[in-house]
Amino acid sequence: MSDKPALRALAESAFSLPHLRDGQLAGMAALVEGRDVLAVMPTGYGKSAIYQVAALHLHQQTGRPAVVVSPLIALQEDQLDGLSQDLGTDAAVAINSSHSDADVEASWKAAEDGKAVFVFLAPEQLAKQSTVDRIRGLDISLFVVDEAHCVSSWGHDFRPDYLALGNVREQLGSPAVAALTATASPPVRDEIVERLGMKDPLVLVRGFDRPNIRLDVVRHHEDKGKRKAVLEQVADLAGKGQGLLYAATRKDTEKYAAKLAQEGLRAEAYHAGRPAKEREHIHELFLEDKLDVVVATTAFGMGIDKPNVRFVVHADIPESLDSYYQEIGRAGRDGEPASAVLHYRSEDLGLRKFFGTHFPDPDALLEVLKVLKAAHAATPKSSLAELTGFKPRRVTGLVNQLEEIGAVAVGKRGVRLTSKAKLAALVSDAVELAEARQRVDQSRLTMMRAYAETDGCRRQFLLGYFGEDLPEPCGNCDGCAAAAPADTAKDGKPDKKQANKKAGRKQQSAASDGGGPASAAGDEPFPLQSAVVHKEWGPGLVMRHEDDVITVLFEQEGYKTLSRSAVVENQLLKPA
Repeated sequence: MSDKPALRALAESAFSLPHLRDGQLAGMAALVEGRDVLAVMPTGYGKSAIYQVAALHLHQQTGRPAVVVSPLIALQEDQLDGLSQDLGTDAAVAINSSHSDADVEASWKAAEDGKAVFVFLAPEQLAKQSTVDRIRGLDISLFVVDEAHCVSSWGHDFRPDYLALGNVREQLGSPAVAALTATASPPVRDEIVERLGMKDPLVLVRGFDRPNIRLDVVRHHEDKGKRKAVLEQVADLAGKGQGLLYAATRKDTEKYAAKLAQEGLRAEAYHAGRPAKEREHIHELFLEDKLDVVVATTAFGMGIDKPNVRFVVHADIPESLDSYYQEIGRAGRDGEPASAVLHYRSEDLGLRKFFGTHFPDPDALLEVLKVLKAAHAATPKSSLAELTGFKPRRVTGLVNQLEEIGAVAVGKRGVRLTSKAKLAALVSDAVELAEARQRVDQSRLTMMRAYAETDGCRRQFLLGYFGEDLPEPCGNCDGCAAAAPADTAKDGKPDKKQANKKAGRKQQSAASDGGGPASAAGDEPFPLQSAVVHKEWGPGLVMRHEDDVITVLFEQEGYKTLSRSAVVENQLLKPA
């Protein structure tokens, strides 16, 4: 018998959700039946409701709580407040460093007594075996991983502490897992599933297209001119409502905020270098409509659910379309018109290359392997740090690299060497993998550049990157506007049909010669989302067609743009 009617009723009575969105009920039902769920939906769509309704339903039946792993204490507290209002004060508890020992103990007791439906934790707390052991005693109903893209080294916000979550889940008896993220391109989705040990998950991808957000790119030659244009535009947009300005460095956030304040705007700089209390205060001011603009590094915004953000401006090019999509997705969550503007100067790509470079350290990897070989047994990470002299966070990073190539295993008692290969060969494998990651990161930056430099429909480009096809140009970006400068309807307003027609010429011409979406079901040998193999670069996935260009995402090389005619002529690709 289906649980859907009961879940629908519970969503309305307990969480005031009379109308569920596409995918929510299917996700709830799957979790209740014990099936894993990966929900890829923008913030504000209702990802949290999927696990909240399912967890409450299961708690009513069994008295067992759900564990929710969330990366930021601010996010945990926001969810805690919401659940307390809906379900009462004891329904949700948080076990984190912002609470006193007495409060933490009271939270554990509420969970053990069957009062708490939700237990919120940060991933670093699950690195403590004592915490994992205590959770095992709760016999939890669900294991929820919020901001799940953090588990993927492909992801734009990778966090090493998340890598251990698959192992933690296994220690807990492999309860059903709900993985939630606001943005995940196909390789990130695959890695989330693999890292968390998800079996036949229900994958829900919804709401990627945000048609109310206008997409624009402003190109610059001079840095000085770019900065002036950014300030002028933000001042203009702030007249229509609140917004965010993202800059690449902490120093620039301070400079822009000071200049905007001189112009009479309520502006604050937000970055990881500011004390936590100051950051929290700025966050609160913004949510309470007491700031016109927050000038921030990427540290600001994860989990923000503020409906009336009217603009998101980027003063510098982000390192990937993954992060760009998530950042601009903070605008227009009320469905009203909003603006996303990228100020682009090709010279700025050098800065992103610098930020994105993570060189592998063969000597450090070898040192860790030597200690593990000499130990002949599992070694706690704390002992590895002492014996190697490396900081604990660095040890975690090195162990992660070695675990990825199957050289070591991480268990309840620590890290142990599992491979019998020579240590030098293991180091070589780890370095090779790290270098592949670098190539992938570089390819993502190349795709970001291609987005900034395209003359076609930007929304088609953006959605194509995430594996979604938008058949017609959007009519709400500068690419579409440029394609129809003189096309107006009788009322003097732009004629969207004509704009779409012109902006779509590139895609249409590609379709007519077998290179576009229209031919995917016909004579196109490499349709969108089809698996292919390249002679040199191995397996890949076809992501995009435009004119004579095919974009393919390769597992080991990242994104590559290939000439379609050269591919066909030289048989460079074969269907997998």
